[in-house]
Amino acid sequence: MKKSASAHWSGGIKDGQGTISTDTGVLREAPYGFRSRFEDGPGTNPEELIGAAHAGCFSMALALGLGNAGLTADSIDTRAAVTLDKDGDGFSITSVHLDCRAKVPGADAATFEKIAQETKLGCPVSKVLKATITLDAALEN
Repeated sequence: MKKSASAHWSGGIKDGQGTISTDTGVLREAPYGFRSRFEDGPGTNPEELIGAAHAGCFSMALALGLGNAGLTADSIDTRAAVTLDKDGDGFSITSVHLDCRAKVPGADAATFEKIAQETKLGCPVSKVLKATITLDAALEN
């Protein structure tokens, strides 16, 4: 299975602008640029999109792990905070912190924590990232 996205850029790093699109059309020429990446300008940025991908992947993988344990979540809400740091002459994504809150009838905290930690290591997006990945997972009533 292959999924695709594309980006278009024109101009210099600070004065240029670009768009990001996905083959599914969910993103269609979504604007991005220096201001949306390094300041508070309008548009998206690669780190935000990596965060969305990681949060979505983790949530689905957690549902799978819970299902394998005979549990079904009423809800799983995950936020991914992606950190971009200066690295020599460039930048590196150095960490991703996942913050997950889930309502899982019949689950105990120890079982949930074990499955969440396994999911943090095993979800496909976690596997592709070199950054340090941390997790704060809580089972809610």
